[in-house]
Amino acid sequence: MGQVFHRNPKHKYPVAVGGDGPYLIDRDGKRYLDACGGAAVSCLGHSDREVIDAIKAQLDQLPFAHTSFFTNKPMEALSCELVEDAPAGIERVYFCSSGSEAVEAALKLARQYFVEIGQPGRSQVIARRQSYHGNTLGALATGGNLWRRKQFEPLLFGVTHVSPCYTYRGKLEGEGDAAYGQRLVRELEEEVQRLGPDRVMAFVAETVGGATLGCVTPVPGYFEGVRAVCDKHGMLLILDEVMCGMGRCGTLYACEQERVVPDLICIGKGLGAGYQPIGALLASASIYDAVVNGSGFFQHGQTYSGHAAACAGALAVQRAVKNRGLLAKVRERGAGLEARLRARFGSHAHVGDIRGRGLFWALEMVEDRASKQPFDPKRRINARLKLRALENGLMCYPMGGALDGVAGDHVVLAPPYIISEAQLDEIVDKLARSIDEVIATK
Repeated sequence: MGQVFHRNPKHKYPVAVGGDGPYLIDRDGKRYLDACGGAAVSCLGHSDREVIDAIKAQLDQLPFAHTSFFTNKPMEALSCELVEDAPAGIERVYFCSSGSEAVEAALKLARQYFVEIGQPGRSQVIARRQSYHGNTLGALATGGNLWRRKQFEPLLFGVTHVSPCYTYRGKLEGEGDAAYGQRLVRELEEEVQRLGPDRVMAFVAETVGGATLGCVTPVPGYFEGVRAVCDKHGMLLILDEVMCGMGRCGTLYACEQERVVPDLICIGKGLGAGYQPIGALLASASIYDAVVNGSGFFQHGQTYSGHAAACAGALAVQRAVKNRGLLAKVRERGAGLEARLRARFGSHAHVGDIRGRGLFWALEMVEDRASKQPFDPKRRINARLKLRALENGLMCYPMGGALDGVAGDHVVLAPPYIISEAQLDEIVDKLARSIDEVIATK
């Protein structure tokens, strides 16, 4: 092995050498069914010929031209592709290299927008507890995961956090979905009032909760209420769809199902399907116009923004999703995955909740189903499950700390859009075996 500073320097990683559809293959020839897309990234699997050929062709023509000097054809074409299918009013795209960078760009653009329109007093951001928006400092500050934030807290700018829309643990006894959603909207309104409506810049939220909470879907009407609060006070709504967007939940943009149009949308992961690093920030026409008619430029920039080969790959990915009818496939296979999960785990003694949308599902694991008591974090259920599943030939995405940053274990499934019915069976069988083996071992 080389001199890599790995995420976990003490862990011995298998060496991936190949891909075959939804499978990754290590150097010993072992095959792993990728049921999580790495981190909801590999929506087309690991060997899509059309995407690979598009990147190769672009490399033959033009690998890179810095966007402070030039634009390029695949970047322009990809922007049109994304805007064509975006919610009404979203008209411009700023490209970057990751979801974290997209969130950083969103925060900076939101701030610049208010400076441009003569409201420089707006700088306060409200987000949600137990959210995840990336690991760069601005994104980390916006996120509400206590464990991720703790040691870096002195470096983070001040963001306040309200409750997530987390029905399994947030709803009161006897409280309906509508009443729960309204209560959360009132909490947001109260936080705006506490901070001062003329000081709040934006509310930031994952449309469907990702890694930290695990595929938590909003109750109907919640985001419509949030949108109304933002409109009332002139603040921006920033939706983070880095993990849940680009078809993962069955529509290209997850917010389509919430009947709201945000001011800014952050995307990544499924945008390029892992074939090249890419992310993007989509902006409303009003924000774009404020910058163009004001200072005339966005005071932000990064070296690889709009990278020609990355945009060529992402364009091929998005055309594949559209031309192959994969959004319908996500909905169809998603229904099949849900049915299998509920059949296998619906009465499991240590699965408290099954939640998700499209091909984005999670199980929340508990010590006691009746009381929702989480496992003792010292048992490291999520970390051990990841390793055991890998031993069993399955890649899944377990995480901990859903309750408070420390306690609470869940596992996310985000298989590729090309997954077959037989492979759904393989996912559930291997996951069930892995969960039972981990829980049985103290």
